[in-house]
Amino acid sequence: MSIRKQFLLAALAASATLLLAAAALKRWKQRKQWQLKQAHRILRKFARDSATPVPKLWQIAADLESDMRASIASVNGTTSNSSLKMLVSYTNAFPNGDEEGFYYGLNLRGTSFLILCARLGGKNAPISDIHREEIPIPPNVMNGNSEDLFDFIAMEVGKFVSAHPENVYEPVKRTELGFTLSYPVDDAAASLGNVIKWNSFSADDTVGKNMVNNINQALTNHGVNLLVSAMVDDTVGNLAGGRYYCRDSVAAITLGMGTNAAYIESGQELAHLNGPSPTSREVGVSMQWGNFRSPHLPITEFDTSLDSESLNPGTQVFQKLVSGTYLGEIVRRILVKMAQETLLFGDPVPSKLMTPYVLRSPDMAAMHQDTSEDREVVNEKLKEIFGVTDSTPMAREIVAEVCDVVSERAARLAGAGIVGIVKKLGRIENKRNIVTVEGGLYEHYRVFRNYLNSSIWEMLGNELSDNVIVEHSHGGSGAGAVFLASSQKENFDFELFNVG
Repeated sequence: MSIRKQFLLAALAASATLLLAAAALKRWKQRKQWQLKQAHRILRKFARDSATPVPKLWQIAADLESDMRASIASVNGTTSNSSLKMLVSYTNAFPNGDEEGFYYGLNLRGTSFLILCARLGGKNAPISDIHREEIPIPPNVMNGNSEDLFDFIAMEVGKFVSAHPENVYEPVKRTELGFTLSYPVDDAAASLGNVIKWNSFSADDTVGKNMVNNINQALTNHGVNLLVSAMVDDTVGNLAGGRYYCRDSVAAITLGMGTNAAYIESGQELAHLNGPSPTSREVGVSMQWGNFRSPHLPITEFDTSLDSESLNPGTQVFQKLVSGTYLGEIVRRILVKMAQETLLFGDPVPSKLMTPYVLRSPDMAAMHQDTSEDREVVNEKLKEIFGVTDSTPMAREIVAEVCDVVSERAARLAGAGIVGIVKKLGRIENKRNIVTVEGGLYEHYRVFRNYLNSSIWEMLGNELSDNVIVEHSHGGSGAGAVFLASSQKENFDFELFNVG
């Protein structure tokens, strides 16, 4: 064969190879375009189903107000149609900002408790001498009875007081210990200080016992000169903190791994309850709004599957749409569908992506708020959490958009809830209302916070939006217990009653 023929054959082979490569590249690009198109289709449908236009937000706010009224109207244990199980916290007063002195507080959580102390200086001086310590509860106490629990708490409080005394030069006088609970109190418990659900605790024998007396007896046994005269939901504690700083504080919201709301209700509104009449003109009510439900809530296929596979299907509907525990899981479920139907992250689907609740809300926030070129933070999180090693820039962009839709819906629903509370109080049109918010979603998730604030502005418009002011809570996590202690001047019995 001549050299010329060999050259021609080689050229033809090279051309064929190039054509095949070009065809393969074209097919790859077409496949990628199809994948992205299908992924965007899933995203657009979810965004439509999750939409929260202002008219829908007003419907949700109206439904919440209606549920609040139905819950309050329940008399003597009469069954209410309300989805809310609101709890009245009987404290003898809320702070007014004049309180001065050194106070201790305790926030009891699921597997730990936080002890705090601070010196309040009244209106003319800042808070000082703030100390806090988180104590894990040992397994043997977790698995024990209420006596073991309170004994352990009293022992640790004694150590804390010794390390942070009120006055190192004078004997410590008997003073208040504010006590807040991060878990609610059950409607099955209508007597003094009954714990409803401890969730992580197995100390079921606490139900039906007087927690206030038990903890005070344990403190006495350990020689601790502190007295618990009020125990409230920690959201009510945050409400007390808001009242210390501003008389116009009317509500407090928790937006963290869980969510709840508390507000100030008129004592007259609650005079009909089965129990002692409120001794104060203003009463803190813990709404337990995680269980709020409304036909207008934007429930999607992903929310339905999450709920049906949860430990409490059919309950805590609002919480599953709004709280940090569930936001990352909703994102993961959407990404699973995209990965399975469009191979967004390659073939096979990454195994780690199939692990429920592997995506935490802080990681979701980090991906959502990534402003780097080519979404490098998203890339790192996909590798770290889901084992996706070769994500494309377009895939990362879709992930960020999914996070955006999920967080926007959650924040706007919370905003509608805030408007619903203020509307129930009849204060939107002519009074200034401060709403304090505690929790990592609001504090650390900037975009979530912006969406919440903008939803309130959109609902109320220029004329009324200045009447509802949302602020971050004061003092940090658990600090409400200290503010609560500052306002409890007399020893009295503490009770929680279900109003719905």
